[in-house]
Amino acid sequence: MSGPAVGLWLFEPCGFADILADVVPWLETFCDPVDTKAGGDVDFWVRDGSALGLRAFDPTDVGVFFLSEDEEMPADDEDYSAFSRPPVQGLVVGAGCSGSVNHVLLGHLALAFARRLDALVDFDGLLSSRPVAGDDTGNEAVLARARVLASVLPGNVAEVSYDTGGGGRWVRHVGDAEFLQAWLQHPDFHLIK
Repeated sequence: MSGPAVGLWLFEPCGFADILADVVPWLETFCDPVDTKAGGDVDFWVRDGSALGLRAFDPTDVGVFFLSEDEEMPADDEDYSAFSRPPVQGLVVGAGCSGSVNHVLLGHLALAFARRLDALVDFDGLLSSRPVAGDDTGNEAVLARARVLASVLPGNVAEVSYDTGGGGRWVRHVGDAEFLQAWLQHPDFHLIK
């Protein structure tokens, strides 16, 4: 079973090999092993959460994480008008399995990567408060709750619309590191896994 993933949006082009040259030695300071795959993706196992600000971290139930290049970024069907310029490159950070410990760890990894790479975080959906029965991705009530939640957190967040297929459009949140840090501390973050 695969776990959650987020995107990282870069606004300055950088070769993926150059990104790896920067992040792999850093990952090796708190992850073991760090394994670069033949295709360039990197798998890693976090062994020391204190490097990410997690004091009470137990790696027992933690699975593998990965970093890969998002070859579909930027996408033709996305509206980047909320930004002064469109992103030029994307990365994906993900967990190999689900579970609350992996979800929390992914959030803190994304925050560290966003700061290190000066990237925005694509949450691959709307951040919202507690789900309500009947919610689905096209529900305007979900969008309204997401907008309220996003408006009370510090930092910058934007809605990016995209094609859903069949002629429909929907939106997802993309935020900066300050917004992600606030979301990681919000009580509803720990309810949505």
